[in-house]
Formats: sequence, structure tokens, C-alpha cells
Amino acid sequence: MSEADRTRGERLQIMLTPDELVLIDDFRFKHRMPSRASAVRELLTRGLSASGFAVPKQKAHSSDFGVTGDRGEVSTVKPKSSKKQGKVPSGNPDKA
Repeated sequence: MSEADRTRGERLQIMLTPDELVLIDDFRFKHRMPSRASAVRELLTRGLSASGFAVPKQKAHSSDFGVTGDRGEVSTVKPKSSKKQGKVPSGNPDKA
């Protein structure tokens, strides 16, 4: 990947609870990630390649989608099988 391809021009700001931040930091140190940002990117990669995701049953608020604790009334949706869908490569050498 060239340096130009790795330039990140967008900033994403999220609010986390202290417990959520502990989970991210624990993941970061367990997998020897260089920064919180790299840990969050790895978790996003894993989440986006997961087999299912939660969809709110009714109108939901951002606070309904926490990392720890109850996620409220949600149903799990599994994406349709696709030949193009595959494993997303990870930059983490610890991942088997």
C-alpha cells in the first residue's frame, strides 16, 4: 500500500463509556496494536466482516448501541451469502 493510499482525511469522533474504553485498550495491548486508533480500525474490520449484526426493532438512539451491557430490543440480521463476500484481511500478524 502506497503512502498516498494510507492518508486519512476524515476524522470520526465517538463518545465511549469508561468500560468501553477499557475494552478497547485491553484489545489494543493484548494484540500489541500501536495506538487506540489502530485497535478501533481492527475492531471495525472484524465487525464489518462478521456474520451478523444488530438492527433496532423500532426507532433507536445512538445510546442504544453500546459495546458493553444490554443493547436493548434488537434483532440479529445475517447478511445474504455472496460469492464476493469473504474474509477481510487484517494487518495484525497475531491473528490466525
